Amino acid sequence: MTSAPSSPAAIPDAIVAIPVRNEEDRIAACLRAVDAQEGLAPGSLGLVLFLNNCTDRTEAIVAELVPALSIPVRILTENFAGAHAGWARRRAMDAAAAWLGDRGGAGLILSTDADSRVPPNWIARNLAAIRAGADAVAGRVELDAAEAALLPPSLPARGRLEDIYDALITEAEARIDPDPHDPWPCHRTAIGATLAVTRAAYLQVGGMPEIPLGEDGAFVARLIEHGLRVRHATDVCVTISARLAGRASGGVADTIRSRCEEPDALCDARMEAFPRAVMRYVWRRRFRRLHGLSLLGRSHTWARRLGLDAAEASRIAALPLGQAIVEAERASPRLAYRPIGPRQLPGQIRIARVGVAAIRVALRIAGSGRSYASATAAAHRAGIDPETGRI
Repeated sequence: MTSAPSSPAAIPDAIVAIPVRNEEDRIAACLRAVDAQEGLAPGSLGLVLFLNNCTDRTEAIVAELVPALSIPVRILTENFAGAHAGWARRRAMDAAAAWLGDRGGAGLILSTDADSRVPPNWIARNLAAIRAGADAVAGRVELDAAEAALLPPSLPARGRLEDIYDALITEAEARIDPDPHDPWPCHRTAIGATLAVTRAAYLQVGGMPEIPLGEDGAFVARLIEHGLRVRHATDVCVTISARLAGRASGGVADTIRSRCEEPDALCDARMEAFPRAVMRYVWRRRFRRLHGLSLLGRSHTWARRLGLDAAEASRIAALPLGQAIVEAERASPRLAYRPIGPRQLPGQIRIARVGVAAIRVALRIAGSGRSYASATAAAHRAGIDPETGRI
């Protein structure tokens, strides 16, 4: 691996880490967008570029552009036959963490992609969420409008339905099982094109998972399992490519292409039928309450309802809350995710609108002190049994 030193400057407060492979058509727009950040003190932002296995003009374009940027840049290059998305993103973020270490260990690491364009307020809004108490920030993404217009019309139509339904079940989750550090409005996107994490939190969880696929989602899940505060900020949004030929196997491009080829492919795992989603959120709230009262290990009634034996129940009860929830859902046959298909979306959206409206009203009347009972009652009034998930 080779590296180019940064230009002489004070150690930045925040560093953007970008893995780059064969992005000659998009890297210039990406770098200019990072360089155009607003509301930051001079010298407070740095950039790490990890160029791996590039065989086009990407390296030459970077070499031409970097001297004109107003921020210090560190460039690393490496060719590795076993390269994959998780490996590359970890290398980039590890380099950012090491650079921040030069200033005493504090600071913020941000991740985006070489084919993405961040808005001018991207850094500022991430920093605002961190200053408000978050350890990490997961933003939203939108497809490049010009590229999205070239996709089959059925694909963006499905995407709009998924966005509507995702917002409804996310609101139900946020109201039934609220996280004080991630209140509604929020979302559930976890994508490497827009992640921010304090250096301390990054190191606490062992860094970015070095896995070939889904490293970004696994990283956010790891943060939550460790009890760290993740804000899914709705005001942080990055433009990503809608191309069909991507650089990372299993990435956004592969997802878009597969849905073009298989229109009836199932939705993401968390998009279950609304009654089942409500059942999951009510269960999580009860589980948190039992865990907080140290009752999980005293009685295994909760475990029997989930189809877990006594040994598994004892193991889960001894875990920290975040890990306990994850392990219970992994182990329970009754909590296995059952995603719906695109043809079910319109009907589930209608059910969810009624259910979420009932939950809103019930919580508004009862107040936060009785939110659990109110949410359960609201589910019943919407025609949903939160114990079974049946309508």
